[in-house]
Amino acid sequence: MKLPRLWRATGGGSPWPRRIVVLLVLAALVVAGFLLFPFAGNLVQDVRDKLSSPAPIGPVRTVASAEVPGHPVTAAVDGVTNRYWGAPAVGDWAEFGFDHPFRLLGVVIHTGASTNRADFDQQARPTALDLVITSSDGTTTTLPVSLADQPGPQRTDTGISDVVTIRVVIRGAAGLAPGRHIAFGEIEFFQRP
Repeated sequence: MKLPRLWRATGGGSPWPRRIVVLLVLAALVVAGFLLFPFAGNLVQDVRDKLSSPAPIGPVRTVASAEVPGHPVTAAVDGVTNRYWGAPAVGDWAEFGFDHPFRLLGVVIHTGASTNRADFDQQARPTALDLVITSSDGTTTTLPVSLADQPGPQRTDTGISDVVTIRVVIRGAAGLAPGRHIAFGEIEFFQRP
């Protein structure tokens, strides 16, 4: 009895079709790896960020475009919220320099003159700002940040590597009127240890 052709073993066929399929699959994997490599690096950094405990880092240099007498820019990074940096107007900025490049995980901003609601409302508060983050190679990243007009800490997650300076630029404020200035209670920076 003769078996149908599909059931017979094919012993003498050419190996080239199989080799071509294997080569095409390998080529597709190489191209996919090449195209997805930048995303893999970001994914690894994001996973490391999530698994680490953020550590505070303080600037070694602090300058501002303007400050109100009695409320210097250094008060924004002095570790307490009962003193504050007073900025006269929207558009003013403060820049913070660090002694070594680090991975910035986040920034915590305390707006207003105090955490006490009655004192908080005595001065204007920032509601919008830009974080202009400069890396060690000179690359800058600008992150727009919206802030609620309420006392207490407000966190912004970043995940940017090789940070050496951070400039905080005021883009909007609530409660700004003649005789009042914009109050920053505290600005905290957190790195990946």
